[in-house]
Order: sequence, then structure tokens, then C-alpha cells
Amino acid sequence: MNHKRTQKLYTIAVVAVMSALSAVLMYIQIGIPFVPSFLKFDFSELPALMTAFAISPWAGIIVSLAKNVLHLFATTTMGVGELSNFLMSASFVFFAGLIYHKMKSRKGALIGSAVGTLVSALVSFPVNYFITYPVFFVIFAPKEIILDAYHMLIPAIDSLPKALLIVNMPLTAVKGIACAAITFLIYKPLSPILKGKWLKKS
Repeated sequence: MNHKRTQKLYTIAVVAVMSALSAVLMYIQIGIPFVPSFLKFDFSELPALMTAFAISPWAGIIVSLAKNVLHLFATTTMGVGELSNFLMSASFVFFAGLIYHKMKSRKGALIGSAVGTLVSALVSFPVNYFITYPVFFVIFAPKEIILDAYHMLIPAIDSLPKALLIVNMPLTAVKGIACAAITFLIYKPLSPILKGKWLKKS
């Protein structure tokens, strides 16, 4: 088997493993103090971001897609939550990975992560407004009850746009920052494994 074929198969295996890891992390959701209970935090973007850095932005998107497809087996949102998560996750890892591959340095990773986080936070507004919450209002609770939960947190919130702008967008940004920070700590030692550099020595 030639080296290129071996490298290709190894890359596919890495994407598969990172997809599985991302799916597992998506099941481990952390409640956030003081915010409405339906807002959860997880680190499922971490493997997708590392894959985007190590292989390509498109590989990161595949991980984001795969984790959400796997999560459909336990969905409580008729797939809408997974669709929303994919759109925000994909926008995060794609732009982060795209910039990093143009500037392969710590500075590039930092700028890429910052841009990816910003884009993901911006994308979260229309995704939540037009996709997520219209369904949530039907299958979970009426709009008034959900807005009351936000209003109890911050009295100034009296509409869905305000809730998304004041609470959801910052939480999306915090999630991106957290995943980027962990990636900065663990990416360098794991990078040779993810890229399959050891194959060149064998």
C-alpha cells in the first residue's frame, strides 16, 4: 500500500474517531448557574476544532455534522436542536480552521479561533430566532413561559431578540472561547498523531 493511500485511510480514521469523541462530549451537558435550565454547555466543538486545525476546515465540518447525526438517536427536539448546533458549530470550526491554514502559527490559531467564535455567535442569532425557538415554543413551552425564564434572569429582557442578544450570543461566544483555550493547551502534543506524521517514519 503506497504512502498516499495509507495517509488517506489514516485521515478518515482520525475524522471518525474525533466524530465519535465529539458525539460523546455532546451527551455530557453541563448546566449553567443562574441561566434558564434549557441552556446547556458542552465541549463537543473541541474535537471538531482540533480536526479543523490538524486536517482541514472541511474535516472539522464533517466532525460537526457526524456528532449531530449521532446525537439524533437521543434527540428531544425532533432534530431541530441538532440542526441548530451543526450550523453554529460548523461556522465556528470552518472559519477558525480556514484562517489557521493560511497562518500556521499560534497567532493564526488565535486569530482563527477569535473569528470563528465571533461568526458562531453572530450565526446563533438567526439560527435561534428562525429555527430553534419557534420549535421550542411548540414542543417545550409557550413563548411567554420561556421569556419569563429569561426575564427572571435579567429583568430588561422582554422579547426574544433581547434574550438572544443578551444571553444566547454571549454564551455561544464563551463556549467557543473555552474550546479554543483547551485546544491551545493540548493541540501541540496531539498534532503529530492527528496529522499522522509517524506514518512518514514507518
